Amino acid sequence: MTESVNIREIVLEILMEVTENGQYSHVILRDVLSKYQYLDKRERAFITRVTEGTLEHLIEIDYILDQFSKVRVKKMKPLIRNLLRSSVYQLKYMDSVPDRAVCSEAVKLAGKRGFSGLKGYVNGVLRNIARGLGDIIYPQEEIRALSIKYSCPEWILKLWQQTYDKETIERMLSEFQRGKPVTIRCCLNHGTSEELKNRLEQEGVEAREHPYLSGAFDIEGYDHLESLESFRQGMFTVQDVSSMLVGEVADPRAGDLVIDVCAAPGGKALHMAEKIFMAEKKAVTPDETGNALECLNRDGQGHVEARDLTEYKVELIRENIGRIGLPNISAVCRDATVPDSASAGTADVVIADLPCSGLGVLGRKADLRYRVTPEGIESLVRLQRKILGCVKDYVKPGGVLIYSTCTINPAENMDNVHWFLETFPEFTLDDITGRLCAELQESVTEKGCIQLLPGIHKSDGFFIARLIRNGKKNAGQNEAPG
Repeated sequence: MTESVNIREIVLEILMEVTENGQYSHVILRDVLSKYQYLDKRERAFITRVTEGTLEHLIEIDYILDQFSKVRVKKMKPLIRNLLRSSVYQLKYMDSVPDRAVCSEAVKLAGKRGFSGLKGYVNGVLRNIARGLGDIIYPQEEIRALSIKYSCPEWILKLWQQTYDKETIERMLSEFQRGKPVTIRCCLNHGTSEELKNRLEQEGVEAREHPYLSGAFDIEGYDHLESLESFRQGMFTVQDVSSMLVGEVADPRAGDLVIDVCAAPGGKALHMAEKIFMAEKKAVTPDETGNALECLNRDGQGHVEARDLTEYKVELIRENIGRIGLPNISAVCRDATVPDSASAGTADVVIADLPCSGLGVLGRKADLRYRVTPEGIESLVRLQRKILGCVKDYVKPGGVLIYSTCTINPAENMDNVHWFLETFPEFTLDDITGRLCAELQESVTEKGCIQLLPGIHKSDGFFIARLIRNGKKNAGQNEAPG
């Protein structure tokens, strides 16, 4: 390993930023890996695994520490607490790292960071844990046992109990702790999915087709994305298949105007732009008589406007637009809670993928489980309803409103849909069954919604609803999708 960089210290710094300073793990880990891109692949993999693993197992790790330390975890000095946490993760879950190396490296790091007086304490606690891991007694009470085994706060488990049975809950929890490949979507404006797969294989990447969608692949075996020419050339974008299904359910057509109101980093908006671009490309291809078919939109090409709240998020969207190279999408800074009178009745499709608790993506963002609160969820529901009540005005008669979240909490999903339909009777649910693969069709509820569950479906936890604004489009406008 590189002598000039202490990778365990890097892990410690990340954990301090996440647990003590409130940084989001996926954001800071991404930035750190970018900064240390020159490190060996094995070293960066170690940083990723120990960081993510420690956060995924944090409640269990703290339970173990409290069995062996006279000082309770909550009373420890923050740096020592996180040093011990990452060390316990290595002792319990990384057989490839010798116990003696974990202990000695932790002792050295404690001294290096100014805690020489606690080197004996760190050494004693870790060596006792290494010897006693097999003798730890775990609670028997169901909720407490699940909470510690899967490091999930008890209140979240009790929330899920209101909707899901024990088997489903445990399957979701187990899935959250399972390693996941990166899922990508082929950008058809640069080539076919077959061409992408061949290119990835030439670059040494293992690419497996996802069963839910053509053009979706799970990839493994690469160093980092920026090292792949296919990524730099915009041949694919990273996107979970659950997010891709938003585009399938929305089903935009040639000439459509799409407004994505909370778009960063832009995956769904770019997917919509690609679908419109490909539809229009097909529409202007000469037929057998040599006559070019006209674009459906009498005013020209369709367009996607990707919006988000801050310039930072909008810049993320613009970076992805630039890499993918689609001509029919733009990004603007706009608050989704503030009505935009200029957009009233203009959109064929509105995408409302709204801020949520994120309880469906705990396998990718482990620290979310420690951030979200019951009060926070109640606040999010109010925000979701405020945004829906605002952006529904942008949908033209006969147009489509897609509501989606990356959570598995009914209060943010079906409850919101029912509230919306009761509050705004000009909208109705539209059947999405035919827009999904056969494997997913049995999961459709009330014809217009689907709740994807990790461990049950081959995706993140995700919710999608398709709503139609009643009425017909004005003469000259496209027919409503579907």
